[in-house]
Amino acid sequence: MSDPLLEQTISALIQQEGLPDAYAETVEKTILPLADRICELHDTEKKPIVVGIHGAQGTGKSTLTLFLREILAGHRNRSAANFSLDDIYLTRAERQDLAQRVHPLFKTRGVPGTHDVALGQQVLHRLRTAAADDATPIPAFDKSTDDRVPQDQWPIFNGAAEVILLEGWCLDARPEKDSALDQPINRLEEEEDPDGVWRRYVNDQLKGQYRQFFDEIDFLVMLKAPSMECVLEWRRLQEQKLANRIRNAPKSGGHHGGAQDLRIMTDEEVGRFVMHYERVTRACLAEMPGRADVLINVAEDHSLGLPQFREA
Repeated sequence: MSDPLLEQTISALIQQEGLPDAYAETVEKTILPLADRICELHDTEKKPIVVGIHGAQGTGKSTLTLFLREILAGHRNRSAANFSLDDIYLTRAERQDLAQRVHPLFKTRGVPGTHDVALGQQVLHRLRTAAADDATPIPAFDKSTDDRVPQDQWPIFNGAAEVILLEGWCLDARPEKDSALDQPINRLEEEEDPDGVWRRYVNDQLKGQYRQFFDEIDFLVMLKAPSMECVLEWRRLQEQKLANRIRNAPKSGGHHGGAQDLRIMTDEEVGRFVMHYERVTRACLAEMPGRADVLINVAEDHSLGLPQFREA
């Protein structure tokens, strides 16, 4: 890198996110080429573009999104907005209602069917059509309380977005064949979904409203985990970090005022939680690498490989 201001931005982000200094090399070899390819696409399309960032839990989607946004906005003259599928989870009350109407497993957030897809489409539409003086509220979800943040506390994106970064673990997942759903793939499915009602509903969601939402994506980036076993271990580490962050956070206004308000999982609970994600994650690991516009392999130590760009 020969741009001192860019180097300063990257150094500040590395420090802010608690990343090793060596991440600067990842930015230079992986993230900057990706940012430049996004700029090329925007120059070609001459309209706001949606960049989808797919990756299983722990692959570094949020970190990649943060660096891309800051590089695009601060050093490539591209206004960049971002939000996550996690930001549009149904509220806890809505998931409880879904659990009563369809299947008890829908009380747990994560799988297709537990997102407010209409809200996501609304946000994308507003960002795509925003004028210079518009303000677009971006939904937010608090995982520590397992509920959506009140709307008056949502962050605001000001102005017109040229690039919209949309990230999520099941982003652009394709439905499986119905016959593939007959046999359970883990203990959760075998014991808690023996008739396949839950997994068939999830699959039907991917055929319907999720497909319409994912069709908004112009450019798909896949962060590919090395295995499902790594995903489980990474997810446990994420939960431990979340617990530590909340314990160390200053108390204010009664928020996080007691342990009873928190939704932090033990390692055993994380194992059960990840089983909810396993079927869709395995399907994506098997079929998405061949169609993603960019494939980035993630090593067991979380390091990112070089971007592999699919030729048009």
